[in-house]
Amino acid sequence: MKYGILFYITLSFSLASWAQQPAVLSQRDQAEIIDQWLEERIDQVLPKLMTETGIDLWIVMSREYNEDPVIRTLLPATWHAARRRTILVMYQPAPNQPVETYAIARYDVGKSFKKAWNPEAQPDQWEALIQLVQSKNPKKIGLNFAMDYGHADGLTHTDFSLFTEKLPENLKSRVVSAQTLAVRWLETRTPSEMATYRHIQELAHYIIAQGLSSEVITPGVTSTDDVVWFYREKIKEMKLDTWFHPTVDIQRPDPASQEANRSFAVRPGDEIIMPGDLLHIDFGITYLRLNTDTQELAYVLKPGETEVPAFLNDALQVGNRLQDILTSNYIQGKSGNEILKASRQQMEKEGIRGSIYTHPLGFYGHSAGPTIGMWDNQGNTPGAGDFPLHANTGYAIELNAVVFVKEWNKDVRIMLEEGAFFDGQKVTYYNGRQRRILPIPRSSFYLGN
Repeated sequence: MKYGILFYITLSFSLASWAQQPAVLSQRDQAEIIDQWLEERIDQVLPKLMTETGIDLWIVMSREYNEDPVIRTLLPATWHAARRRTILVMYQPAPNQPVETYAIARYDVGKSFKKAWNPEAQPDQWEALIQLVQSKNPKKIGLNFAMDYGHADGLTHTDFSLFTEKLPENLKSRVVSAQTLAVRWLETRTPSEMATYRHIQELAHYIIAQGLSSEVITPGVTSTDDVVWFYREKIKEMKLDTWFHPTVDIQRPDPASQEANRSFAVRPGDEIIMPGDLLHIDFGITYLRLNTDTQELAYVLKPGETEVPAFLNDALQVGNRLQDILTSNYIQGKSGNEILKASRQQMEKEGIRGSIYTHPLGFYGHSAGPTIGMWDNQGNTPGAGDFPLHANTGYAIELNAVVFVKEWNKDVRIMLEEGAFFDGQKVTYYNGRQRRILPIPRSSFYLGN
């Protein structure tokens, strides 16, 4: 009896641990962390990047509700948008020196950007900006216009025209694209951010696991759209945000089911979830201005089954192997196109069918940095695919392996995606990766005959 009680207590503790919701900070505490991180980034990251790119004066400007993607990462947490026309100026007096920050605005922009315009003394905001630029006499004036990244192309035609019209002739030749600086700013993670990213990914894993469980799914009743909307409600309930609408789709042995061949350009239809279905979720959250992008698999047990069929977990292992191939080719300085090419060569050598479409992850879900394949292009991606891999950057390791499952007499597409960090030497998943398909329901005393 004592052993039975001990087993029951152990099992109860295990189930309680699985069900424990990771902590989410209050809105006020989140704002404090976001602003603290912004100060750290300006102090620790920005000087290195401005020196690296050779831009000693960087201007980021936006009008209200038409925000540059970069300015969104520079505003304080309590600002949900630019105000009127917000102009931020960052100046580095010499390489590797601290960066001076200014706001050509009617008020301070958070703690980091102090007001540098007195409208009573100089009513023209553009003249105030030009006076500051002239006083610094920069070698290069970086503006956010770019060919390869929308994230770095946030300067509007109107603001570019108004600025360059006012800029003295002797300074116009110093205007350059800040594309590389903007991308490096967006992709580079700090120690503080990385220390928290595991927890952010843990939140995503927790929500995914809850949705792909008997707590939400009743076979024969629950539809894939029901699960999708559970996720949307859960995100709001936990005071989180999302950057895209989730997807839940089904693969099943039925010959009429052709999910493995569906183009990603077509959203899957709503279907009733049944025993024997292999479910796939694509899901992301936003917390503390950082994003996750995760895809996992679950299987609905049929009557008499107590675990996921071995042949499906074997198929998952092929997907895991493809992840290993990809991450083994993460070499600092290599371009996204080079990483993709080397990975595909190894795939072909090992006889793995599938696709790689991995992307940077951070301030944006599809963020700036080296693109490593696209779902509709397994060759070179000009521009974004040519960008080199840097240390201290994050990625969504996204791909699929196509595996013929003889028990179903058809191909099954193992679609996986997990957040990970590259430290310059190796890739580490933020909160691990899926190594076994989730069973629905989870193990209990009552499964089986």
